[in-house]
Amino acid sequence: MTQCKNQMNRRACLRSLVGSGAGVVAVAGASLPLGNAFAQDGSPNEATDGATDGTVQPPLDASPVAAAQVDLTVPQTTRWRLGVNIDTPVTITSGLATFPVFMDWPEQKVSVTGRTVDGRVGNVAVRELDGARQVVVAIPRLTSGGTVQVEVEMEVVRQPIVAPTETGDLIVPARLPREMRAYMGNSPMIDATNPAIRALSRELAGDAPESDWEKVRQIYDVVRDKVRYQEGPIRDASDALKTGIGDCEDMTSLFVALCRNAGIPARMVWIPGHCYPEFYLEPKDAKPERGELAGTWYPCQAAGTEQFGGMLESRPVLQKGDRFRVPEQRTPVRYVAEFFRCDRQGSKAPRVEFVRKPV
Repeated sequence: MTQCKNQMNRRACLRSLVGSGAGVVAVAGASLPLGNAFAQDGSPNEATDGATDGTVQPPLDASPVAAAQVDLTVPQTTRWRLGVNIDTPVTITSGLATFPVFMDWPEQKVSVTGRTVDGRVGNVAVRELDGARQVVVAIPRLTSGGTVQVEVEMEVVRQPIVAPTETGDLIVPARLPREMRAYMGNSPMIDATNPAIRALSRELAGDAPESDWEKVRQIYDVVRDKVRYQEGPIRDASDALKTGIGDCEDMTSLFVALCRNAGIPARMVWIPGHCYPEFYLEPKDAKPERGELAGTWYPCQAAGTEQFGGMLESRPVLQKGDRFRVPEQRTPVRYVAEFFRCDRQGSKAPRVEFVRKPV
C-alpha cells in the first residue's frame, strides 16, 4: 500500500498582488458555527475543471482586485465557493482533506449560504485554530472510480477600517496578555532575532519618536524605503532586508519582525492573493476586564498603496497569524494551506482539486 500526501504550496495558492486598498473601523461579529452548514442533502454545486492526474490542484484564487469604480469607503459584500473535489482511479483508504475557510473578525461578518457533501464521506468537521478555521474531511474508504465533493458557499461582508485621528495616547502594552505572546519573537520566515534585524531595530530606537504610534510609523516607512517590491521566491525577513527586494509577503514579514524587536505585537493578515500586517496598541489609561484585551489591532499595507492604521479592502480576511499549530504538521506553519493525504492501493494517484473562487 502506498501513501500519498500533498500540501498546497502557499506561493502557488497565494499569488502576490500589489492591489489598491486603504482604510478601517469595524463591527464585531459572532463566531460562525460552520459545523451545521454541512448536510448530506446539501444542494449540488458545479465542479471545477482542470485537475491533472497525480497532483493536488491549487485553489482557484480568482479574487477580484478592488477596481477604481468600487467605493471601498462603504461595506463590501462578496460571495465565495470553497471546498475540495476528489476522484480516484484506485481504491484509497484513510483519506484526509483540509481547507481553510473565512471566519468572523471585527471588520468582517461571514454567513454560510449553501453547502454540498456528495460521495462516500465519513465525516465533515470544523477545526478552530488560533486565527484560522479549517474544514476537515475524513474519507475512510473510496473505491476505484469513486468521487467526493465537499463545498461550502459563503457570503462575506467586510467593513472599511478608518485610521484613528488621535494617536498620542496609544501605547505598547507594559505587560502583554498571555494570548499576545504568539505575536512576539520568531515565526516561520520571520527571523526577528536575526542580527541584521536587531541592529536596524537598535538604530531606529535611537531616533526616539514622540509616541509609540510614530515609532510604528517609523518602522513602516523604513520597510518601504529599504525594500523594493519585486515578486520572487519566498524570503526570510532578514533576506528581504539584505537584498532590498521582496513582495508583499516578504515586506510584511520584515515589518512584523521589526515591530516585535521593538516590543510591539504584530502579525500577518492573509487575504486571497495578498497579505499585509497588523500591529497592536492600547490606550494609555485603559483598564480592561480580566481576560479581555484593552487595545486594537491596526492594519497597514507594507506593499502597494500607502495605508497606515486603516484599510480599504474588498477581499475578505482568510486568516490572521504566522505561527499556526496544525495537527498534520510537525512544526508550526506561517499559513494554513490546503492539505490532502491517503493510503492507496495501486500506482496511480487520486486527482484532488481545491476550490476557492468568488461566485
